[in-house]
Formats: sequence, C-alpha cells, structure tokens
Amino acid sequence: MPKLVVLSEGLTGRSYELKVEKTTIGRLEDNSFQIAEQSVSSHHCEVLLKGNDVIVKDLNSTNGTFINGEKITEKALKPGQILRLGQIEVRLEGDGEAGGTPAPAEKKKMDPNTRVIPRGVKLNEFEQGTAGVKVDKNSPFAKKSNKTNLIFIAVGVVLGLIILSFLVLAFLKMREG
Repeated sequence: MPKLVVLSEGLTGRSYELKVEKTTIGRLEDNSFQIAEQSVSSHHCEVLLKGNDVIVKDLNSTNGTFINGEKITEKALKPGQILRLGQIEVRLEGDGEAGGTPAPAEKKKMDPNTRVIPRGVKLNEFEQGTAGVKVDKNSPFAKKSNKTNLIFIAVGVVLGLIILSFLVLAFLKMREG
C-alpha cells in the first residue's frame, strides 16, 4: 500500500498509509494526515487514489505544494518523489497502486536524494552564538588576527609622536627668534 513518509527534521519517520480514495493533509486536526507545522496550511492539499495513480491537489495553500521542486496545483506523485508542503518534505513510498504493497527493491534500496531538512536555528543555539561553528583558517570568513591592527596603531602612534616633536621644536625656535 502506498504511504507518505515525512523526511523533515523533527517529524522524521512519521508516515501515513494511503488506504482511502481521498486523504486531506494540513495543520488542523480535522485532516486525515495532520502535520502541525507553521508552514503547512490548515487544509494544505488532498491526495487522491485514482486507479494506479496517486494524485496530489493543492487546496490554495499559502506556501504552495511542490513535487520534486516544481510548484503544482494538481499532479501525479510517483514512488520515490518528494512532496513539499511549505517547509515539510514527504516522500511517497510503495508501488503507487492503491491497495498494493511496496516494491521489494524499494524496501532494500534507499533513494540517494533523501535528505533531512534542518528546521533552522533553535533558541538555545542562537543564545550560544557561533561556538559550535568551525571555520577553516584559509576561509574568507575566518576570524582575522589583531596583529596587523596592533602594528598599524603602533606605527601611527610613533609617526604622531615624531610629528608632534617637530611641531614643538618649530614652535620653540619661532619663540626664540
């Protein structure tokens, strides 16, 4: 039987078997498959089983419905393809036939395009700053050394003192003569 498996971090592994002809997906509890996430509309889309096809129909969602990165209003979803609802990614698993079973090859072989989507910065990570970030020394984003600044300041101070001493000497000579 075809099923939808959530790939996005925090919801990874949640799944929903497509057992009935019409499945609604959205943020509210009255949906067949509830995904309580801000980027998912209250009634985001419908998944329809039509013979051997799994059809996804957008329900005028705010953040759009996408299949493999392409924005859709209504389109067939094939096994292994990624359905994105707002920021949540879901993969269709199974043979795509209503009432069918997952193909044996799909159980053994994982799609190489599968990836976990990070959900942004958590508050405690934000408060910690960039403590966990490692930047290569040769990177243009690496922290610059203060050594160059210190040398520049020292040279400026020495030149300033030399100029000041010449001005004092010139002033003293003008007073004498």
